[in-house]
Order: sequence, then structure tokens, then C-alpha cells
Amino acid sequence: MFSCLAGCSGKNENVKFEYWNEDAQSLAELQEYVKDVTDKSSSHFIPEEDRIAVFDMDGTVYGELAPTYIEWLLYDYRVNEDPVFLADDAEKAVADQIVEVIKTGVIPENLEKEHAVQNARVYAGMTVEGYRQYVRDYCSRPVMGFEGMTYKQAFYKPMIEVVDYLNENGFTVYICSGTDRILCRELIDGVLAIEENHVIGMDVMLKARGQGNTDGLEYTFTSDDAVVRTDEFLIKNVKMNKVSQLAQELGKQPVLSFGNSSGDESMGVYTTANNPYYSKAFMLIADDNERDNGNPEKALEKAEKWREHGWVVISMKNDFKTIYGDNVKKR
Repeated sequence: MFSCLAGCSGKNENVKFEYWNEDAQSLAELQEYVKDVTDKSSSHFIPEEDRIAVFDMDGTVYGELAPTYIEWLLYDYRVNEDPVFLADDAEKAVADQIVEVIKTGVIPENLEKEHAVQNARVYAGMTVEGYRQYVRDYCSRPVMGFEGMTYKQAFYKPMIEVVDYLNENGFTVYICSGTDRILCRELIDGVLAIEENHVIGMDVMLKARGQGNTDGLEYTFTSDDAVVRTDEFLIKNVKMNKVSQLAQELGKQPVLSFGNSSGDESMGVYTTANNPYYSKAFMLIADDNERDNGNPEKALEKAEKWREHGWVVISMKNDFKTIYGDNVKKR
């Protein structure tokens, strides 16, 4: 399915970027960087084992389509539409806020944390595979406000090419997202050439189905068991938490970072500050309100901020020849 699996090597300067505009400066800067750090004669050469690239998901490689996050849409469905689930008042309160976000685009200050806590609760008891099937079923639906794609297909085609390009040039690619880790794994499966163990996201505690309240130090997994989600929220993987998770799971600094929001800023700084290797951060701005749910005014403010950091800005409006494919239309 893919041109290359994550972690493969071999410099390739003939990769086609058919979904990018030919004059996209951000792409040119990426290609110049990759050519430099993969050249053994360059002072910026990076050995393959240290060529690590980290990508946020929502708004960086995947659409924010309501406009809001895919896991918030899934949560709204779970609470308000799933006929087999009976939500309590706390769960409903978060769903009500998400519905309001969909209408207004304004996110209340504490909603991310409140959603994370209740998100653990509404799927508690599901096996890992059962939850993945739940995500799979939901993501087969057509995207709200668009024609010609499902939620499973709602990836930015130009950014899929970037992931493939980095793989083909010996980079190991990770997803580092504020979205549920297992949801991310299911969503990218078959779309992005990124290994499942290279996906970092929001986490809940997992336990054995027969474990009950027994501590894991005192319980032995049996052949009749299954791994299930619990209602215990562990970590929301945004801002400094992204740095903490990357430091724990990678053991070294990335050399490339791709994000789109303040939640990714810490990851960009971590990648580019005091790095022994030549490193870069790229930030997408959602400045296209014709082909996507962009906010040009807000995007320009973000672009100015990212450039002050010395980071490369990717303009969806100016750099992407297509976002989701020519057959996809915004209503």
C-alpha cells in the first residue's frame, strides 16, 4: 500500500509532490533541509538513527472538520446518538459544550481537560479492539459540511506526501497528538506509513477484563482475559505534556517537528532548542476558508508568531494544490 514503511532508508530525491504548488516555499525549505542532513559530506549530516520527525495529528495531517477535533465529534455521537449508551449528567455537560463549539468555533478554556476526563468514562469497559471498531464504524461516515469523503479519508494529501518523503529518506516518523492514542492508531491505519508503536497520544489506563479493583502488581493476565479501557484518565498529550511524552518514549530529541497550534509550540521548541543536530520546526496555518474551515485572520496572527520563532510556516491556501483531493468539495 505504501511506497515505504516507516524507518526505511535510502536517499530519494525523485519523490513527486503532486499535491503541492510548485512555488511552495515551505516545501522547498523542507527539501533543502532533507538534502542537507542526508548528505554525508555535509556538516549538517544526521545519522539515520537520529533522524526523527514528529507530527501533530488534528490540523497538521488531518482535518479539523466541524471545525473541531475528530475525538470530540466521536464523543458527541457516543453521548447524544448512540442508542446503547446512557450518559450521565457530567458526560452530557461536556457533550453540550462540544455541540456549542461546533456551532460557534469558540472553545471554552477548560473543555480540553473536562473532555479528557469524561472521554475515559464513556468508553470504559470496551476492549481495545472493540474501541477501534467503534472508531472504524464512526469514521466510515461522510464528513459534516463536505462532499466526497469520509472521516477516515479526511487527511491532508500534501502532508501524506511529506510523511512518505521523510520515510524514503531514512527518517523515523512519529505522531504526537492530543487525541486518544488508540483512536490515532486506528485513524492513520492504512493511510500514513507510521508504525503503531510510533503513535503517542492521550492515554487512559488499560486493565484486564477480569481484574476488577485488583492492583496490576497482584493480578496475572489469563487466557480468558482481554485488555479493556477503564475510566481512569492518565494524560492529555498537549503543550509540555508532549515534551514529557517524547522524552520518555523516544529518549532523544526529534530533529523535525510539524504542528499547527499553541498545543504544539512546546514540541517545536523542544525540537529546535539546544539540539546537537540541525533541526527545524514547521507549522501549518488554516488560512483556507474556501476548500476547508480556515480562519484567515487568525491564521495570519499565528504565522507571525511562528516566524518570530524562526519556524517555517506552511500555508494551506498558498502551498497546497489540493487539500483533500479534487473530488472533495466543501458545502
